[in-house]
Amino acid sequence: MPSTVIVGLDGSPESHAAAEWAAREARLRGLPLKLVNVWEPAPTPVAQAPLLGAETQQHWSEQIPREAAEGLRLRHPGVEITAEQVYGRPGEILARLAEDAALLVLGSRGLSGIGGFLVGSVGLAVVAHAERPVVLVRAGEQAADEHVMDPSGIPSAATSFRPVVLGLDPDSPDDSVLAFAFEEAARRATALRVVHGWNLPPYYAYGLSADLGLHEEIVRQQTARLTETLHPWRQKYADVEVVEESRSGSPANHLVDASHEASLVVVGRRVRRSPLGAHIGSVTHAVLHHATAPVAVVAHG
Repeated sequence: MPSTVIVGLDGSPESHAAAEWAAREARLRGLPLKLVNVWEPAPTPVAQAPLLGAETQQHWSEQIPREAAEGLRLRHPGVEITAEQVYGRPGEILARLAEDAALLVLGSRGLSGIGGFLVGSVGLAVVAHAERPVVLVRAGEQAADEHVMDPSGIPSAATSFRPVVLGLDPDSPDDSVLAFAFEEAARRATALRVVHGWNLPPYYAYGLSADLGLHEEIVRQQTARLTETLHPWRQKYADVEVVEESRSGSPANHLVDASHEASLVVVGRRVRRSPLGAHIGSVTHAVLHHATAPVAVVAHG
């Protein structure tokens, strides 16, 4: 069973935020943390340019995981932390390393509070190909952001965690995604907020029906399906408070809205073997780009 939390580190502010989050997660899980810097040598003409020699680049990149590990050990004394540098294409290397990890953590560049954060090409490639859970952490993420305010309204990492948010489609629930979300909520001793977004039938969209009774029946059916899906998980994780939300509208929009009050957002990604290559579903893609909390993407068959 995978027994290490791995974080990709390139020296950027977002990767350092990811490393701090990964250290906190490793402590919650009781697992060691490995920092990985992937060094991709520059093309020969660039490597031979003044002040950008290959040896200089390598020396600088070797310092990134070593110095980051030293700082993390001071701030997280209970976590076993190692660091290493590997060579190759970052997207390919990180996706391969994820195969042997309990969790792979990456950083994403921060935008405004409205825009959420950006996922670069490396992050998207890893998410699209990794078959283990991948967490994206935005630049500027702080431990206090994952906790509720203290009684005086000041951010604090000493208060209880905000809820974990799970995006769920009762038509295609997957045990691995559900288990991951419940486990994360249990580790944090917090509630699990399950969000289900659904669309009304086409005749509503075109204004062909104004039957309020039918509308209420659709709402009842959707809510019942969500409750039925979660019933065995409520029994298995009796100590986890579950809050169900089944609402009409875009699932992605509902999840992005919920991310503002979440410690972690969990979404699934269906693994598809295709000659056109791996891809990320539209809901997951939108959440990755716009959520304001860390996002965990759990691949499933």
